Amino acid sequence: MKLIHVIVGCACLGFTGAAAVWGIWAWYRAPQSRLFWRLLRIGQAAIVVEAVLGGISELDGHHAPGLHLIYGLVPIAVSFVAEQLRIASAQMVLDSRGFASAAEVGELAPAEQRVVVHTIVQRELGVMVLAAIVMTVLLVRAAMTG
Repeated sequence: MKLIHVIVGCACLGFTGAAAVWGIWAWYRAPQSRLFWRLLRIGQAAIVVEAVLGGISELDGHHAPGLHLIYGLVPIAVSFVAEQLRIASAQMVLDSRGFASAAEVGELAPAEQRVVVHTIVQRELGVMVLAAIVMTVLLVRAAMTG
């Protein structure tokens, strides 16, 4: 069981770290990056699987240090909060430009619509890249304390 926990932990770190690095590049270049979102979602899923495996290990009597548990579980909270901020970021962009709803953006000229959509995508990407960086650091710390 410990070997599986270590393997899944490495996968968590690999996917989340790759998402952070690729996301920084994608944010800098500002394209839409499907690869970033796939890496991030796989990393998030792996973190949940890792937490479940860690919980099973705890129930079996193999107690991990307290810091390992904290560093291993906080990435789930970081991911959840980041998703909420990502959702709110679209509304923040609309509010900053004086739009009451997304329907008003649909009334703009196509070029202006693209600018608004690009700004929203860029903001969402930035939020999730920062979350991926924080989650990667926490996962490294979890590995160091495990």
